Amino acid sequence: MVSGRGRASALACAGVLALAGCGAANGSGSDTADGGLTIAASFYPLQWLGEQIAGTHGTVTSLTPPGVEPHEYELTPGEVAATAEADIVVYLSAYQPSVDAAVDEQAGDRAFDAAGPADLDLLYQDGHAEEHADGTHAEGVRDPHFWHDPMRMADVGDALAEALSRADEAHRADYTANAADLREQLTALNGEFRDGLARCASRDVVTGHSAFGYLADAYGLRQFGISGLAPDEEPSPGALTGATDFIREHGVRAVYAETLVSPAVAETVARETGAQVLILDPIEGLTDASQGTDYLELMHANLADLRTGQQCS
Repeated sequence: MVSGRGRASALACAGVLALAGCGAANGSGSDTADGGLTIAASFYPLQWLGEQIAGTHGTVTSLTPPGVEPHEYELTPGEVAATAEADIVVYLSAYQPSVDAAVDEQAGDRAFDAAGPADLDLLYQDGHAEEHADGTHAEGVRDPHFWHDPMRMADVGDALAEALSRADEAHRADYTANAADLREQLTALNGEFRDGLARCASRDVVTGHSAFGYLADAYGLRQFGISGLAPDEEPSPGALTGATDFIREHGVRAVYAETLVSPAVAETVARETGAQVLILDPIEGLTDASQGTDYLELMHANLADLRTGQQCS
């Protein structure tokens, strides 16, 4: 294993915002039994994946602090230093601009971009994600929120296992086995979603922001996002009117708010239409309001709320 530690300057490590231990990032990480790889993940879903694949052979930390919405989060100097010190930086390109910049400047060939193995083939337009055979659209923006599709998560896990194996060949068999175990768990989760959402009175899912295109695509739902791909996008009066019209026209009974951002938009639309407000967690970060303590628990909570809101039998 070739360590990436020591690439950051002593000055960056000594800064008041530097991370504990000069290389640990915000968020909880896995216990390391053998002093193995240091892995910096850009935000929670990738942190969770890293923990599952690395197991006892790596310490995984998140560059985005718990409870912080990641889209526009600006890394601190210490977090930038962590991208230089880590053996591997696991990130999603074109999702967090400050992480992209840090990776370009600090990580070099130690960066693992989840975008490739996740196969980001949905394009966002007019409140929902659309798939196009040629991968292009004049007005489309590629949707990054792949982690709501368990099988895409499994594919990223397999690719990450290979990346960790290249950095730490001695433990290749363990990384490969961990990825296989993870795929088994995610395949079971996928089956639960398919069965749980197979018979629903409504297949129209109205969300606070358009973070659930891959979930909708995987399970035959149609997402209508009140806001755009970023949750801090303020919907225009026209967008709010469009949402209320859509709900009334399609007989939608639930509007989904989320953690990490204000539920005000969802509550306003629900109040105008008489719809119920439920939680659909984008799983972009853990908070005290989260309906679970890890990715699997949050996905199960989302399934339960979807079954309620979509009136599934």
